[in-house]
Amino acid sequence: MSVISGDGVFSHTMLGAKDLDASVKFYDAALASLGVKNLGPFNDGNWMLYGKDKPAFLLVRPGNGQAPTSNGVTIGFAAASPADVDAFHAAGLAAGGTDEGAPGPRNHLPGAYAAYLRDPGGNKICAYTFV
Repeated sequence: MSVISGDGVFSHTMLGAKDLDASVKFYDAALASLGVKNLGPFNDGNWMLYGKDKPAFLLVRPGNGQAPTSNGVTIGFAAASPADVDAFHAAGLAAGGTDEGAPGPRNHLPGAYAAYLRDPGGNKICAYTFV
């Protein structure tokens, strides 16, 4: 399986996980509402691959054994509708995430509707749609 998707501007996005099992539980729940699937483990189970058809988001145990850090980084996932954003936020909270911004309109971009979460490792993610 190719790890690099090649679609769009980026080949993939990768986040480190302090506790891969807890993070997989969180991402399985939160991303399912956006149509993003867990595509299975890779690299001796140290990576979990996510995507719609091919891997585009990788959740990994850091290869150097150090704690992962992402201060100042936010990864945004595309949502098809405000209802999908709402479902993403609810599923993420139920699966161990913490609220970083409730679902709702965002005034900094016309028509933006988003929700923000922190995953179990402290990484900040969001789901966005435009109405």
